[in-house]
Amino acid sequence: MATHSIVHIEISSKDRKKTAKFYGDVFGWKSEDFPEMNYTTFGTGEGVGGGFNPVGDVSPAGTVTVYIGTEDVTESLKSVVAAGGKVVVPESDIPGMGKFGLFKDPDGNMIGLYKDLTK
Repeated sequence: MATHSIVHIEISSKDRKKTAKFYGDVFGWKSEDFPEMNYTTFGTGEGVGGGFNPVGDVSPAGTVTVYIGTEDVTESLKSVVAAGGKVVVPESDIPGMGKFGLFKDPDGNMIGLYKDLTK
């Protein structure tokens, strides 16, 4: 059976640079801005890294989204639906990085799936 570890965390942000500075000042996290994607990543040193996602319909203010690694985003989303969850964003490309999808579990929690294509 494939391992489905937590591989990425997104924190919603009204101002990515301000949020990145806050976490850098408090925890020493290093960030990298990708303006063409309207996204800023962060590294925590050891452990899971993530990104600061702009506040919007999919990630309202106060949202933290956990991403689970998978070998096949579409098949995992089919399993989500079969188990009572709902697909929010079908498998989509992140150019040069990987593929992702978003779903809500039966309690309404937003969870992401991610397949890394850089390794």
